[in-house]
Amino acid sequence: MADYDYIIVGAGSAGCTLANRLSEDPRHKVLLLEAGPKDNNFWIHIPVGFNKLLNNTRYNWCFNTEPEDSVRGRSIPIPRGKTLGGSSSINGMLYVRGNPLDYNTWSQFGNRGWSYDSVLPYFKKSEHFEGNGDATRGLGGPLNVANMIEQHELLDAVIDAAAAEGYPKNPDYNNGKQEGFGYYQVTQKHGRRWSTARAFLDPARSRPNLRVETDALTTRVILDGKRAIGVAYTQHGQTHEARCGREVIVAAGAVKSPHILELSGIGQPDRLQSFGIAPLHALPGVGENYRDHFAPRMNWRGKLPITLNEQTRGLNFAREIIKYFCLHRGILTYTAGIVYGFVKTRPELEECDVQYHFAHASYATAATRILDREPGMTMTTYQCRPESKGSIHLKSPDPAAHPAIRPNFLAEAMDRQTVVAGMKISRRIMQNAAMDKYRAHEMNPGPKVQTDDEWLEFARNNGQTTYHVIGTCKMGNDKMAVVDDQLRVHGVAGLRVVDASIMPTMVSGNTNAAVIMIAEKGADMIKTATEQLQAAA
Repeated sequence: MADYDYIIVGAGSAGCTLANRLSEDPRHKVLLLEAGPKDNNFWIHIPVGFNKLLNNTRYNWCFNTEPEDSVRGRSIPIPRGKTLGGSSSINGMLYVRGNPLDYNTWSQFGNRGWSYDSVLPYFKKSEHFEGNGDATRGLGGPLNVANMIEQHELLDAVIDAAAAEGYPKNPDYNNGKQEGFGYYQVTQKHGRRWSTARAFLDPARSRPNLRVETDALTTRVILDGKRAIGVAYTQHGQTHEARCGREVIVAAGAVKSPHILELSGIGQPDRLQSFGIAPLHALPGVGENYRDHFAPRMNWRGKLPITLNEQTRGLNFAREIIKYFCLHRGILTYTAGIVYGFVKTRPELEECDVQYHFAHASYATAATRILDREPGMTMTTYQCRPESKGSIHLKSPDPAAHPAIRPNFLAEAMDRQTVVAGMKISRRIMQNAAMDKYRAHEMNPGPKVQTDDEWLEFARNNGQTTYHVIGTCKMGNDKMAVVDDQLRVHGVAGLRVVDASIMPTMVSGNTNAAVIMIAEKGADMIKTATEQLQAAA
């Protein structure tokens, strides 16, 4: 006897969206399992609090990559949310849909229904955009998207400098035309983080057909032959099983989703057997095709004491705290990146191939983000659509053990060429006369770095990720695809994957908006399949 119609594994950006949409029909019983706790930490809801959550093991999985030669033997942090809302509860809140080219490429690979024109209605459905958008933007959706509340003269100067270097000002990079510079749009409402837990899950929590379990670590999907019939999970030291009559939907993110499939006996048989796991269904693509945005960060010393380095100390910070709690304004509303840029590194390109994040702040390491005491500025550079592919696979049969994350950054020549070209453009923008009033000197990499080899070595030694893990259960119809264009796991009935892991290639930008779109579209696919079964019966 089935306990539920649908079981959703993971209450992150995709899972919360799915839980809302699938429980809209009161006839459907839905179970949502989240490995982490409730999202009741003070810092989750204050935008600047994302800095406090980067190393918080209660709300963050705190994954790390395996050391690799391509980044000079470093292990790189991969934060992922472990709470209601998932990474949308700990991320930088930047809302970036990506480029139409991204989705048209997915469609060109044979994934029907995933072209830009096909996915645009789902971006619109999820969104309520507070700005002055055109017909491509959404109104009335659960996800509040706002323009940055605060602007700043130094940030304005960077946008002016970019324009002087030939990169136009662009008021809305989410309408299908990315190129240019401006202020990021953010998933905030009234100066507070607007995670998918707030936007999608909270309005559905009172529905009697939706059950939400936190601190519930899924250990495997239960298979009956070639059909998923439920999941096993641990909670507060106890082992549980839940059964479903329609579908198990794995929405645990691009790190955990392939991990759960492998623990369930779905993946590369030899790899599974080496860990004592019986291979129940062979799928060689599970855990492969991993991509991420690899991002060197350049920084400059400032001339004027007007950066976040000074504003977050002493009386200045005390005034900002008062401003935030009285007005929901000020520096506590700032995000990981404040000014955006999308550029073409070569004139013959059809679309932009580099994205920038700029903030009037600087810090010694991206992992800790402890701000400098003197004025500073930082520009993050990454290639929009990296070609280098890595993998994520289990390295222990223990479900609580972290998987092995091997990004293989900068393996492809195009990736190396593009990141070097992007950093050179960063330097040129910052050397523009519009920045003379604010820029003292370049700290990193510094003027000693001039040749392409020197730029590349700086990237290898200093680059981090921007936490955009995708692709490890990719959508497609080739031998390495894990799901089809309906997000159904190849060869296993009643099992779908709906999250960033299904992306065949990287989207041109931060990934959270695209994940929410995937979940909106996935929910409609699941509803349609259910309706067809009911009609046939």
